[in-house]
Amino acid sequence: MSQNQQARQWLRDMNLGHPIVIAGPCSAETQDQLLTTAHGLAKTKTSVLRAGLWKPRTRPGNFEGVGALGLPWLKRAKEETGLMTTTEVAHPHHVELALEHEVDLLWIGARTTVSPFIVQDIADALKGTDKIVLIKNPVNPDLSLWMGALERFEKAGISQLGAIHRGFSTYEKSKYRNIPEWQIAIDFQNRRPDVPMILDPSHMGGRRDLIFDLSQTGLDLNYDGLMIESHIDPENAWSDAAQQVTPERLGEIITALKMRQVGGSTEEFQNKLSALRAKIDVVDQQLIESLGRRMGIAVEIGQLKHDNNVAILQSNRWTSILDRMVEAGLKEGLSSEFTQKLFKAIHQESISQQKGITDA
Repeated sequence: MSQNQQARQWLRDMNLGHPIVIAGPCSAETQDQLLTTAHGLAKTKTSVLRAGLWKPRTRPGNFEGVGALGLPWLKRAKEETGLMTTTEVAHPHHVELALEHEVDLLWIGARTTVSPFIVQDIADALKGTDKIVLIKNPVNPDLSLWMGALERFEKAGISQLGAIHRGFSTYEKSKYRNIPEWQIAIDFQNRRPDVPMILDPSHMGGRRDLIFDLSQTGLDLNYDGLMIESHIDPENAWSDAAQQVTPERLGEIITALKMRQVGGSTEEFQNKLSALRAKIDVVDQQLIESLGRRMGIAVEIGQLKHDNNVAILQSNRWTSILDRMVEAGLKEGLSSEFTQKLFKAIHQESISQQKGITDA
């Protein structure tokens, strides 16, 4: 079996169901809180109990986890419920302690994935083990950084791997805590279809009312599992209270989710699907051609500005275009967030094209 084939093998061997459900509190706060939550989750389709022990926060002064004190709690929860366990590790010493207490899976957090130095240190600490490691996407939208972290563990001999998509930070106003940027995760899947992809709708949404819809989208995109934060008393959680759900609510969410067929079996379905996909292909080609024509006009404008010594960026004009397009997009059923993102990208390319003229 090749190394690439091994990446997904742990998911098959453990027979954890599809989708695999990893759930538990953002932070292990007390032994009673963790055990009570674990017993509640054991009544759902949860297979793995998650709990944060080391919780580096964006700013100091907030609750930063109970640390190693919580490891015996995790072990006891496993013994009492039969659930596998997982926690985040961000330092080789965390790895050493987690291995001593027989934590089944380890995950690498988004803040850790951004640092190749720390990732390498953790990978080195895991050399010679058969530990399962799940790697969250980096805070910033960088596919190479995400894949690079995965490859560092592979080079250290860790073959049982998975990826966690938890969304990406942005300065832009959004209803999500971390914007999904689905295409980045899809590109990851296309490059490494052997690596299981798990969605973290809790961190992506930042609100418990968004968990169901995000989870359903993940399953529709053929993700292998979900990591959802669950707490016996979410409103009074010591960290990330707004994005956690009770074990009972988690059970309702899992039950309500719909599993999509990867492929249809009837000839009628395939014919209809082929026809619709053909229409999409035609429209996509038209989009590319229209964008090409638009950029051609932008180049002409750039030349005119250059000849008359006029600045490339005309802020009032740009604001007017964006407002008008958002309004037009809404009439076509497009969200304002999508339209803004689309036209900002188009505008940036127009500026780049025009700048090429002025710099020549």
